[in-house]
Amino acid sequence: MELQLALDLVTAQEGIEIVREVEPFIDIVEIGTPIVINEGLNAVKVIKDAFPNLKVLADLKIMDAGGYEIQKAAEAGADIVTVLGATNDLTIKGAVEEAKKQGKKILIDMINVPNLEQRAREVDALGVDYICVHTGYDGQAAGHNPFEDLATIKKVVKNAKTAVAGGLKLETLPEAIKAQPDLVIVGGGIASQSDKKGAAEKIANLVKQG
Repeated sequence: MELQLALDLVTAQEGIEIVREVEPFIDIVEIGTPIVINEGLNAVKVIKDAFPNLKVLADLKIMDAGGYEIQKAAEAGADIVTVLGATNDLTIKGAVEEAKKQGKKILIDMINVPNLEQRAREVDALGVDYICVHTGYDGQAAGHNPFEDLATIKKVVKNAKTAVAGGLKLETLPEAIKAQPDLVIVGGGIASQSDKKGAAEKIANLVKQG
């Protein structure tokens, strides 16, 4: 089980400061969609250059032009790129093809996918690397969590690794770990804490034990 730190509501430079504190405890650092919107793919390059030993995920939430956008993310140094499960199969196939060519990985974000079980089965057959259940900010505010969705996709996914994201923190992590995802994604549960290093260490210990 790996731990991914999601950086969203910070600048790339602020992200560097956060990652410096927690680097020993994380496997992947995510450049969130808000950072990419604010700073472009250069933010991916800045983080990758600062931490060449960490895997960097670019949360592009690709919905179209899969191959082209994967190529651009790869050029910026991304190791993993997100594509939305709600897009069509052609976009996913194009993204997978380009990612394989570039030696990169695809994470499918299942945010707002209506028939989760069916779509997870379909996406799994397309050769993606990760399938992620994700309760977004708006869903979290309404009291939703991703744990049931994780159990749903774990039943049907045969090839890809599974991931979970959405409001995870130290208190809620044990419930997510019970479902045995391959990748746990934590944002504010580390990045918003006053003791980021302490939070990352405790969360990493739980993830590694899981």
